[in-house]
Amino acid sequence: MTDDADGLSIRVLLIGLCMGTADAVPGVSGGTIALLAGIYDRLIDGITDLTPDAGVRALRAVGTLDADGLWTVVEETDALFLGTLGVGIAAALVLVSRVVHFAEVNHPVALFGFFFGLILASAIVLLRQLDLDTARHATAAAGGFVVAFALSGNIELLAGRSLLLTFVAGTVAISAMILPGISGALILVVLGQYTYLTESLSTFTDALLALATGGALDRALEPAATVFAFLVGAAVGLFTVARLVDRALEADRRTTMAFLVALVAGALRAPVNEVSTRDSLAWTNDVLVQFAVVAAIGAVLLFALDRYAVDIDIDDGADVDVAVDDAP
Repeated sequence: MTDDADGLSIRVLLIGLCMGTADAVPGVSGGTIALLAGIYDRLIDGITDLTPDAGVRALRAVGTLDADGLWTVVEETDALFLGTLGVGIAAALVLVSRVVHFAEVNHPVALFGFFFGLILASAIVLLRQLDLDTARHATAAAGGFVVAFALSGNIELLAGRSLLLTFVAGTVAISAMILPGISGALILVVLGQYTYLTESLSTFTDALLALATGGALDRALEPAATVFAFLVGAAVGLFTVARLVDRALEADRRTTMAFLVALVAGALRAPVNEVSTRDSLAWTNDVLVQFAVVAAIGAVLLFALDRYAVDIDIDDGADVDVAVDDAP
């Protein structure tokens, strides 16, 4: 077991902040940040140890005031490490959601252009590492592209703002958040829930701050329900979808990654669709130029991250390797 002080360290908190920032932006993966920071295996091991049995034993220990029993569960699940990391991730998500909400209201073309550039560069970085040398790999890639491209369009089922849809989005997005190269925010963009959820989180934090200074409780109830539904979905996803993806990677890494990486390419339709469906916007020359310029900036930033920070290598039968590039 890793030393307790390491689990509660400022370093782990800062890594959580970086992971949360990455996961809040389509095209960048918190899993990649975890790999770069050298904590990916510990993160996955800790998540794997978060079983229903561990939860029951923790609740039983709390109910019987069994401090030793509770501490045993904490050590077995590396809860101090996961909790510290989670605080950093949550803080970053709150901060980034406020920035995204402001940009979505005031500068939507720039926001979605930036996302398009990040997603495009991410797709290029990941696709160049795939070798679609078998029909199975090619079929998986085609399937991933078609799924993401179709979901990124105007699907009536995904246009709603129900708690059930938010729950489902949470179960799926959490799986991507812990995968290197695949962004949880990207999944939310594909499902048409990204701007809605960032707005809800921003509204919820505003309402909590107002409540602390005498504001009305009812202002926080609606966004709180949305945030809670997403968190419950994420928790369920950790025990279901994330584990299914992990098993698929263990069974056939290249085929699974072909499908997942192609999802990124198919998702390029999503930011374009966000601009196209806004009543106040049209694809004029000015809008197209702004979109393209900001997309280029986003792509350059992600290529720089790949070039100077981290290089993800997808390999059969092994964990994803990360090499730090020391090139000047």
